[in-house]
Amino acid sequence: MSELRRHWTPTAVVFLALAVAGLIGTWTFNVFAIVQMRDFLGDLVSSGPAVSSITVDLLIVAIAGSVFIIVEARRLGMRFAWLYIVLSGITAFAFTFPLFLAMRQRHLTARRSSPTQPA
Repeated sequence: MSELRRHWTPTAVVFLALAVAGLIGTWTFNVFAIVQMRDFLGDLVSSGPAVSSITVDLLIVAIAGSVFIIVEARRLGMRFAWLYIVLSGITAFAFTFPLFLAMRQRHLTARRSSPTQPA
């Protein structure tokens, strides 16, 4: 039993919980769409369970991405990580998450090329 519990950090547990919430949240609305015999793609442009499913999907991804931003920024010593999350409310997570990934890559490249910091 202890083998099953190995390597589960609090961050891993948060991501696992978000994965379960994403599965349950999206598939609840997917089942509604099937039971109600809805046109899933047609509902995307109007309304219905498809829109709710995608809303839950994007919300869970945004939460998991925000956790990743905070954890990864702390691990790498990047400052102002919270700003990416705040800016996502003003702009869009589709903008701030790739922006964070770009800045993260830039930070990692700078660390690798710096002779004083180990890679």
